[in-house]
Amino acid sequence: MKLLSLLLFLFCVVLSAQTRTQVHMGTLVSITLDDHEELINEGFKIIREVDYALSSYKPEGDIYKLNHQHLVKLHPFTYEALKLSQQYYHSTHGYFDITIGSITKGLYRFGENREFIPHPQLLKSAKVGFSGLKFNRESAQINKGIKIDLGGMGKGFGVQKATQFFINKGVKKAIVAASGDIRCIGSCKVGVQNPFSEEQLFEIETKKPVSGITTSGNYRRYVGSKKSNHLISPYLRQSEKTFASITLISDLSSSDLDAYATAVSVMPYALAKQFLDEKPLGYILITTDRDLFISKNFEEYATIIKQ
Repeated sequence: MKLLSLLLFLFCVVLSAQTRTQVHMGTLVSITLDDHEELINEGFKIIREVDYALSSYKPEGDIYKLNHQHLVKLHPFTYEALKLSQQYYHSTHGYFDITIGSITKGLYRFGENREFIPHPQLLKSAKVGFSGLKFNRESAQINKGIKIDLGGMGKGFGVQKATQFFINKGVKKAIVAASGDIRCIGSCKVGVQNPFSEEQLFEIETKKPVSGITTSGNYRRYVGSKKSNHLISPYLRQSEKTFASITLISDLSSSDLDAYATAVSVMPYALAKQFLDEKPLGYILITTDRDLFISKNFEEYATIIKQ
């Protein structure tokens, strides 16, 4: 089946639900609750705290300080995110590597006003390697030349934290959405859209009591053209060229899904497919050749209700 690309957007769970939107983590974050609406501000407070802990843009953030000062004391959220990133590094065969920040932040400068395309020799000589990061519960230290980028799991981490707070408070229906990272308590509908034509491809409805949906693609953040997109292979030092977009759905944590989508985006096709097939999740893959693949187990996690 031929397609162009993919984008997720959200439909409210019920018409009476209240949705509020704020800017955090460099994107619009929306929280929808149909009860306990007084908790929405508390949810945003958690998202804000995650943002300040993990941000590489905010001078107050741990990661910003780490990248500029090379040694920093850690907020508990930052330690947890670094610990998870270490686990993702090993489980994805090194394709999820937060020290890719030496390229994404240090060279391309994605998200800044002074973005540019670095010379291939600069990419080749960039210092990338998880061994360049040392941390414990109290502090973290990086080697000279290393920079950290938690953008590959940070939004999922924030969405997970806010959703878990709502679950702990007894909320029965909620949606937390941060760009391509969405988490639903109760059933929710998510539209799968073609971003080149802005037309909806189909609509899915989640089945699990709690579901995470994450999308990663090469079409939203790039310099000059999609050939210089923000998804950089830590091995090849090049932007990914295989997948136009990847969507994962599961009851796994949203930080897991975010990290897996990031890693799979830069894996060779065969390895990516093998990796995903071994995980308890459903997926939609769209290659740069415009081929669509939906996993055989997708119906375990969501129903395609319109196509």
